[in-house]
Parts: sequence; C-alpha cells; structure tokens
Amino acid sequence: LRTYSYINLTFLSGKRFATYNPATGVKICDVEEADRLDVDKAVEAAKAAGKRGSPWRKMDVSSRGRLLNKLADLMERDRTLLATLETMDTGKPFLHSFFIDLDGSIKTLRYYAGWADKIHGKTMPVDDNFMCFTKHEPIGVCGAIIPWNFPLLMFVWKIAPALCCGNTVIVKPAEQTPLTALHMGSLIKECGFPPGVVNILPGFGPTAGAAISSHMDIDKVAFTGSTEVGKLIKEAAARSNLKRVTLELGGKNPCIVLADADLQLAVEEVQRGAFFNQGQCCTAAARVFVEEPVYEEFVRRSVESAKKVAVGDPMDPRMSHGPQIDQRQVDKILDLIEAGKREGAKLECGGCAVEDRGLFVQPTVFSGVRDHMRIATEEIFGPVQCIFSFKSQEEAIDRANRTQYGLAAAVFTRDMDRALSISSALQAGTVWVNCYNALHVQAPFGGYKMSGNGRELGEYALAEYSEVKAVTIRLTEKP
Repeated sequence: LRTYSYINLTFLSGKRFATYNPATGVKICDVEEADRLDVDKAVEAAKAAGKRGSPWRKMDVSSRGRLLNKLADLMERDRTLLATLETMDTGKPFLHSFFIDLDGSIKTLRYYAGWADKIHGKTMPVDDNFMCFTKHEPIGVCGAIIPWNFPLLMFVWKIAPALCCGNTVIVKPAEQTPLTALHMGSLIKECGFPPGVVNILPGFGPTAGAAISSHMDIDKVAFTGSTEVGKLIKEAAARSNLKRVTLELGGKNPCIVLADADLQLAVEEVQRGAFFNQGQCCTAAARVFVEEPVYEEFVRRSVESAKKVAVGDPMDPRMSHGPQIDQRQVDKILDLIEAGKREGAKLECGGCAVEDRGLFVQPTVFSGVRDHMRIATEEIFGPVQCIFSFKSQEEAIDRANRTQYGLAAAVFTRDMDRALSISSALQAGTVWVNCYNALHVQAPFGGYKMSGNGRELGEYALAEYSEVKAVTIRLTEKP
C-alpha cells in the first residue's frame, strides 16, 4: 500500500517515507513526502482556486455550507474506516477514535456548515454625509500544520472554519500520522469541492512545514503543536510576509480540588484528564492541587483507579490505554519519571514501560510533588499524574498560575460561588468546573500566555479566517 500527496484534487508521486503502527511496530505503508517545491505547487493551485471569478469564489454561501455537510455525510459513511486508520496510525483505542474523534470531527463540519450563510458585517452611523458598512471576506490561502495526537480532529478543526469563510487551504499532517488526512482528501474530491480548494501535503516540519510558514503567497498559517515549534512558525511568518498566525500550543494544566468536592467525581474526571490519549494531550490534567483535608484520600483513590486502567492492543474494545506515538516520546516520559523520583516525589504506581510491549508506558501516579520539580514544570505528554497538596484557596490559585502556560484548568467544588471566583482568577483559555476535557464545537478553544494565540471553534474562529473591510460612501444628502 502506498499513499500520495494531494494537490489540486490530484494525487502526486515523489519521495516516500514510511508510517508505522505504534502498537505493533509494523510498517503500515509508504507515504509520498512533500517538499518545498510541492508547497509551491499547492500554493499555485490554492491561489487559482481562490481568485476572483473562480468556481469557489463564485459559489453561493449556502452551497458552500452544503458541501461541508456532504463531507460530514461521507465521514459518517466511512466512520469505521477512518477510526481504524486513526487507531492504526496513532495507537489510540479504537473506541476513542470512533466515538470521540470521529464524533467531534463530524459535529465540527456540521456546525460550520450552518455558519456559512450567516457571516455578515454591520452598518454603522458615521459623521457628515456618509454611509459606512463592513464586509467579511476570506483571507486567502491558509496553511494548516496539524499534530500527531489528534490528526483527524485537528484536520477538521482547521479546514472547517477556513472553508466556511471561503478560504483555500494547504494542510500538512504530522509525518507520524498522515493516513486519515489523505483519506479525507479522497472524500473532499468525492464531495465536489473545486480543484485546489484543499491541498494535503504529508511531509516533515523542517521542509514542508517550514515552507508553509515562510511562503510569501500563504496569507495565514494555523498550527497546533509544541510551544518551541510555534515560536519558529511565528518567526518565519514575521520574516516573510507578516502572515496571520494562530497557534494552539502546550499546556501544564492545573486542577484544583477543594475539600467540599464530590471526591469520587474529581478522582475520575482528573484521571481521565491525565491519562486520556495516553496523556498525549495539550489539555492533560498535569498538576492536581488537592486541599489538605482530602489529600490522602484523593491520592489513595487515584492510585486504586490507575491500577485498573486496561493497557493493551488499541483495537481490543476491552483496552482503554494504548501505546505512545514513538520511542522518542517514550524516552522523554521515562526520563521525566526518573527526574521526579530523583527530586523527591513519591512514585505511587506505574513509572516504567510495559515489559515486552514496545511503546506502552504504565499509567503513573506521583504524590508529594513540589512546584520546582521537572515533572511540575515541563510538559510530559505522557500518562503521568502529579498530585500536590495545598492549604488555602489563594495559595492554590497562585500556584496554579505559576507557569508559562495558560491553556486549560479545572475546579472541583460543590460551592458555585467559589467555583466562579476561582475560574475568574485562573489564567487559562478554558476553565472546567466539576468536569474535564468537556470540549464543544460551539465554545472557543485556545490559550493564554505561551499556550498560544487566537481561538479555534465557535463563532470566535470565524474571525481568525476573515478580513474585515469597511466601505464608506459619500451621500448627496445627509440621511
């Protein structure tokens, strides 16, 4: 089996690289590798597709919405195939792929399909004999660089608002996980999108990714991934044409568990937040601050729960925890676990790779974690839960905010006054109360501080893919 880069609704052949199943280590197939020249070709196709008078630009907005809905219909039809490809490529449990990733992707397409004919400007009163109104227009060619942890979901998060607003798109999936993006290319063609509207270029960051970030004819780039790479993308965009940039980056997300919380609910939600997708989430529940009166009980229940996590073949419906994405990620996780032990945190359970299982890492719980430790400050991106204790509400807020990141946070309490007060004080783009990872397409998602710029999802994402034009007309008489 071989797959190909997808430009102008045509599969192109060139250099190749392999993609592997992280659960087995077996090569799945060869994928065509895009480079800088392929990015140039994709940009030309995208520019042609988006120019004035093209079929895409002439298409009425309700038809644009119907295409997005049709793409959602085709994803429903191919749901099992897409979920299987996603699990083979990422190692995440098949049931998670089928019920979480596919569900979120399809809902996102349908949500933005509904927005397509509802994007409009305003009229505003101005001085003297003038009339003024605004128009919202597409930015142009949008580059999208997506990560390996949620490849299909992030593909849709990027293309849905961009296409809804009338842009054309060039997508670079992560080199570890290109398969679902390429299948989406075939569905986009089957839908009837005009050639060049969506172009898909599997490849590597230093070549294809760098070319997208620095290209003079790409008008906007959206990236989800590490803060380190996000900085490089922003620098490249600034050095080239000052293209717009939206970034969804790392997190070291705090959870505050107050003594009056429903403790079992908090244990379950926080641990799902820590271990979901093998801990490979920018929203992972990385720092759990538990009020002293319930701290020991919270730790006991968390350890008990972690030991019950079913680790194994992600295609087996009885398993809820699969492998890490690759050996590099495993080595990073194990190095941080060793650092936690050296620096004095108490390893309650887990802490090592699963014997004879390649890339599988045991769900791990640390107690007695201190704010200065590496496991408390560095993004682990693995199944490691770090539990801290605190005495007062103000102490918890101060320590929760003591990080360069600001993506997500959570509060567990039965007192809604305290919940709202703490939510207001936390420096994070999303705050969950008595829940975790409760993401909805209608609500904006993005970070404070070094967790990124801009927002995805909801109505807020439309502003990231639109130019606002003011039109002013001189009138012969004052209205």
